[in-house]
Amino acid sequence: MEFWREALVLLGGLWAGTINTVVGSGTLVTFPILVALGITPVNAVVSNAMGLVAGGFSGAWGYRREAASVKKTLLKLVPVSLVGGLIGSLLLLNLPESVFGVVAPVLLLCALVLVIYQPKLAAWAKTRQAEHGGSDPDDADRAKIPLILYVLVFVIGVYGGYFTAAQGVLLMAVFGVFLQASLQQSNAIKVILSLIVNLVAAGIYLLIAPERIHWLIVLLIAVGSLIGGLIGAKVGRKLSPGWLRLVIVILGVVALTNMLYKLVAGA
Repeated sequence: MEFWREALVLLGGLWAGTINTVVGSGTLVTFPILVALGITPVNAVVSNAMGLVAGGFSGAWGYRREAASVKKTLLKLVPVSLVGGLIGSLLLLNLPESVFGVVAPVLLLCALVLVIYQPKLAAWAKTRQAEHGGSDPDDADRAKIPLILYVLVFVIGVYGGYFTAAQGVLLMAVFGVFLQASLQQSNAIKVILSLIVNLVAAGIYLLIAPERIHWLIVLLIAVGSLIGGLIGAKVGRKLSPGWLRLVIVILGVVALTNMLYKLVAGA
């Protein structure tokens, strides 16, 4: 890789780590960059997921206090995300790459729509949590988790293991409806569950398909996302979510256009 390409991937990892901690959807920054640089979509997902693990750890560390207040909830939901991420990553590696070429643009479009409507989802979630007493930090661990939440977290885990993009936005949406927790507690759970999915997926990629891993890209994204995760946890709340989402949408549209062009050209 040339220096400017390495710098671009590093910057993308930094931005993705910050966005994942604050809003979610950091993959919609790094994935378009990798595809634009000529990395095949499946290999881009593999290398990106492995690189973002570092940012997940730093983001989880930044939210350790909020996570400690929902320890019981995490212990119940982590295994569900783990199994979902395992299945999703196996699907990515075992289904024909042509299937991903068709499915990925659809998933990318859905992810972009979720990012665009994320403010409305967040406002709705905040209203629901206020109505159900979610402002009390102790309520989240005392409340019973409904079965539907387990199912949805599992499905999002499968989706995250297969594509990774916007799983954080999806988690925050379902938490707002089915989990009695504050927004910061929900964000802490989101960061940790997303980390679990990326971590188990990275393990599967390493064991089953190491030839798909671009190690330089993994290293650059890991370093960038590690720093970005710390930035997001500490000062990310001061950044304008609107600008963060704008960057995500622009890069996502570029990636979607590129993927659709290749799909049509190869038809």
